[in-house]
Amino acid sequence: MTSRFLPVSIYGVPTDVGAARRGASMGPEALRVARLLESIARRDVEVCDEGDVGGPRNPEAGPVDGYRHLDEVVAWNQAVLQMSTRILGQGRMPIMLGGDHCLAMGSIAAVAAHCRATGKDLRVLWLDAHADFNTSEITPSGNVHGMPVACLCGIGPDVLTSLGGHVPAITPAQVRQLGIRSVDRGEKRLVKEHGLDIYDMRYIDEIGMRRVMEEALDGIDENTHLHVSFDVDMLDPSIAPGTGTRVPGGVNYREAQLMMEMIADTGRMASLDLVEVNPALDKRNATARLAVELVESLFGKSTLMRD
Repeated sequence: MTSRFLPVSIYGVPTDVGAARRGASMGPEALRVARLLESIARRDVEVCDEGDVGGPRNPEAGPVDGYRHLDEVVAWNQAVLQMSTRILGQGRMPIMLGGDHCLAMGSIAAVAAHCRATGKDLRVLWLDAHADFNTSEITPSGNVHGMPVACLCGIGPDVLTSLGGHVPAITPAQVRQLGIRSVDRGEKRLVKEHGLDIYDMRYIDEIGMRRVMEEALDGIDENTHLHVSFDVDMLDPSIAPGTGTRVPGGVNYREAQLMMEMIADTGRMASLDLVEVNPALDKRNATARLAVELVESLFGKSTLMRD
């Protein structure tokens, strides 16, 4: 059987340098222990593990000029950028295992550069409880994992906005955010100003996950590179307790499965982030195991054979 998915290269990024709580640095190994590679291979997808990229330790220092650990965040994202760029150049699908969500700056900057070079249209699905559109002026914490979408859209320090060599790396029109239910006060104004396309939990409740996904995936065609950036805190904490910024009222099990199956149905997913798994806050690796189950659905697992 020939897979409709690209061959996959997985790599880990063991850092929590952009997060509020320690522990996401152990996420890559937790996902491996939950048999991520074996689950993808079961879908007849060729998969290899590139190991972990390296970077500086977490200094656990306070914010400076509105950014906590900025130099370290830049160094880790440069490592991510280089690894994803290399994998994409090999004609393979990069799967970045975080670590915290600040790392999506490097992975998406690499994908955006790849799309510009190959003439592909980029669509980013940002699956998260948070909009991650903060800046140094409005952030309540200084944690950079609350800023990656803004930085990718050109709002932030030059060392982050220019990671991929093109400012902005992406535009808000290329992003669809799903599962959002925690947006800071200043952030609300900023996402409205920039027209970010957000499918928050109220909207999901009102119209249902099927229609939400139809809208979020509308316009995707054979020339689309679909990047999925999956923060496990999108899921309700009752099913995914092992993450550092839990917010009640998240996506439930069946909604998450439908979301992943409909993404798989497009056949256009070509890169993936899997971030914010924190084993220190988990129960018997339940969050990593659920994340792996959902990734298998992203690669086409379903109850019945479907056309």
